[in-house]
Amino acid sequence: MKNWKTTAEAILTSGPVVPVIVVKKLEHAVPMAKALVAGGVRVLEVTLRTECAMDAIRAIAKEVPEAIVGAGTVTNVEQLKEVTEAGAQFAISPGLTESLLKAATGEGTIPLIPGISTVSELMLGMQYG
Repeated sequence: MKNWKTTAEAILTSGPVVPVIVVKKLEHAVPMAKALVAGGVRVLEVTLRTECAMDAIRAIAKEVPEAIVGAGTVTNVEQLKEVTEAGAQFAISPGLTESLLKAATGEGTIPLIPGISTVSELMLGMQYG
C-alpha cells in the first residue's frame, strides 16, 4: 500500500500555491506552465473539464519538466489510468470512491488526493493508506 499522506504532503508543499488550471486552448498550456514555473509556482493542477485537458497535461509533462503537473477532476478509474499515461504526477478527485482508492493503491499508480466532506470519507481514505 502506498503512503499517500507523505507523497501528497511532498507535492502540496513543493510550492506556495497550487493553481487550478482550466486549459481551453492547447497552445496556451505550455507557455502558461513555463510562466508559472518562472514565477516560482511548480505544482500545477490541470482540470479535466475541457476537451484538450489530457493533451495539455501531456504537453506540460513533456515540455516543462521542472513543473509538477497533476490532473484535477478525476472521477473514475479510467481517467486515473489516462492521466498517469499522459504524464501527470498526481491526481485530485472531487470525491472519494472505493474504486478510485483501490486503483490508486496499485502498482505504478500516481498519488491520488481525494476530496472528502465527512469523517466517514476520511476514515475510508485512511483505511486505504
